[in-house]
Amino acid sequence: MIRPVLTEIGIFLVPFLIYAAFLLASRNGVFDTSLWPMRVVIRLAVAAFLLTILSLVLLAHFSGAPPDSTYVPAHLENGRLVPGIDK
Repeated sequence: MIRPVLTEIGIFLVPFLIYAAFLLASRNGVFDTSLWPMRVVIRLAVAAFLLTILSLVLLAHFSGAPPDSTYVPAHLENGRLVPGIDK
């Protein structure tokens, strides 16, 4: 469960990291507070939320079993453990 949470946090941080890389490339100080006005931070946060929501929607839509499939859980068959499968 921790891996998807860390992935979503990473996706959320992408716009901020891109802006910080831009500041580094333009030889401006990344930690200079005048280069991080509230307007820019709010725009970056909105972009981060949109990216996170998009990734969650795509994950929910394109992952998992195909439609109308049934899952047969793991079970014992003739004394042997058979893994679960999608039919």
